[in-house]
Amino acid sequence: MPTLIRLIITLLFLGGLFYAGMIALIAYVEPTPKEVTVRIPTRDLLAGGQAPLPGQAAPAEEAEAAPAPVTP
Repeated sequence: MPTLIRLIITLLFLGGLFYAGMIALIAYVEPTPKEVTVRIPTRDLLAGGQAPLPGQAAPAEEAEAAPAPVTP
C-alpha cells in the first residue's frame, strides 16, 4: 500500500509541475504578431473555389466539354 501511495503522490507532483509550466508559459511568453502572405495560384481562383479531385476534370473544363442542351 505505501508503494501505491508513493506512486500516486509522484504522479500528482509531476502533473502539478506540468500545469505550473503551462501557467508560466501563459504568464511570461507574449506571441509576436507578424504579417503572413499566402500566394494562391490563379488557376485555383478561376476554378470557382473548388479544386478538382485527382482524375477528374476541372469545373471549367467540364462546362466546355459538355454539349449545350437543346430546347424544343
